[in-house]
Amino acid sequence: MNRRPTLLAALALTAAAALTLSACGSDDSSEGKDKDKDRIAGADPGSEASASPTAAERPKIDLPSDLSYTFDWPETGDKEKDAILSDGEQSIKAVDLAIVNQDALDKPYLSYYEGEAAATTQKFIQNYVDHEAAITGAYRFYAPEVAVDRDGTASLSYCEDQGKAYVKYLKTDKVEKTKVTAKSYVIYHTSLKKNGKGVWVIQKIVSQSGSPKCQP
Repeated sequence: MNRRPTLLAALALTAAAALTLSACGSDDSSEGKDKDKDRIAGADPGSEASASPTAAERPKIDLPSDLSYTFDWPETGDKEKDAILSDGEQSIKAVDLAIVNQDALDKPYLSYYEGEAAATTQKFIQNYVDHEAAITGAYRFYAPEVAVDRDGTASLSYCEDQGKAYVKYLKTDKVEKTKVTAKSYVIYHTSLKKNGKGVWVIQKIVSQSGSPKCQP
């Protein structure tokens, strides 16, 4: 999984470094590292489990004014499907909040990601933190497909238009603008389940840039 793979490319990582980031966990051989950075998202958090929202609560996601979002996925009229779409929208924004906060273990996104999805999302966010980079611009999400299975799990697929979204380097405030190409359109496939607090959390997420289905 890599949300916004074209934006990651704008960070000017070498191919080898990018491969290492997506395939490997953090090196925990150094005893002087921050324990929070070494902890894997989605692993058993012990007493921190209370960070998950209740059925009536969701973490507050307050993003800066230079980020804007369009979600072209209207309500379906089905209670469960609409709840999945709503939590899916918040899960996207929560990851962006973690990037803005420069915190790969930011609590809001951990309310929406567990297991494999949480671990890979942590690495994705850490990439921005390591490069002291954030995001800016406008995002559009569209063409959602949602299904609820009899076993209580669900799937949500959707497209993302990254054409007006960019990397911003925090030290210089420089915005790395990239040309719009076929790879600016990305499809995501997520697997979800409802947790004990009534939140639809993402268990797995995969993406493909340049998806023909998402091209304008």
